[in-house]
Amino acid sequence: MAKKIVLITGGIRGIGEAITHEFLKNGNYLVIALATNAERNRQWLEKQQQAGLIDIDTIACNITDFTECQKVVGELKAKYKKIDVLVNNAGITRDKTLKKMIKEDWDAVIRTDLDSLFNVTQPVLNIMLENCYGRIINISSVNGQKGQFGQTAYAAAKAGMYGFTKSLALETARKNITVNTVSPGYIATDMMKDIPQEILDKLISQIPVARLGKAEEVARLVVFLADELSGYITGADFSINGGLYMS
Repeated sequence: MAKKIVLITGGIRGIGEAITHEFLKNGNYLVIALATNAERNRQWLEKQQQAGLIDIDTIACNITDFTECQKVVGELKAKYKKIDVLVNNAGITRDKTLKKMIKEDWDAVIRTDLDSLFNVTQPVLNIMLENCYGRIINISSVNGQKGQFGQTAYAAAKAGMYGFTKSLALETARKNITVNTVSPGYIATDMMKDIPQEILDKLISQIPVARLGKAEEVARLVVFLADELSGYITGADFSINGGLYMS
């Protein structure tokens, strides 16, 4: 049986890397990680291959540039003939109160976290429609649901994913293409290491399960939604936040 082709944006670090590894553990997937820096991608790919992970590829792409995304997706179609699963995971933060935020920071977050949804999904969707099959999973955030002090740009971008997901799910429901969001809470990744310990302790004290989440826990949920047997799930959001926020 031919392996499913998975495209993951931001697939070489943090939650994205955990998602990549979870797909590879399954054995039925070939994963393509999309990230910006070609040299970093090459080094990461070598490391994965040395660890025995061979069903993997990576390609450099600026996901804030629609024309470049079209070109890259076209190259992937020519090489692999199809894309079965798309995970829109890439994201950045530029945390400041709105009063102190500069326009460049706002634009950077919106372009990377929200505009990229269109830039990558639109050309991939055309391939899925041709093949009458697809799974699209968008990685949002608990802060897109509840808001967070100093994250107006990030929360706005992540909240925008919900409208995008629900609308696209309606457009593709009869095409055997599902579209869902996953909304992690505070996950133990490198991004969390920059948070001072006293602030981190305060965050954890607010989480009912009393710990940070694991990237692998998010990854398992994503792979579940990507499965062929998850075809009756679409237009839904899946919170994975340790009970921090229950909508």
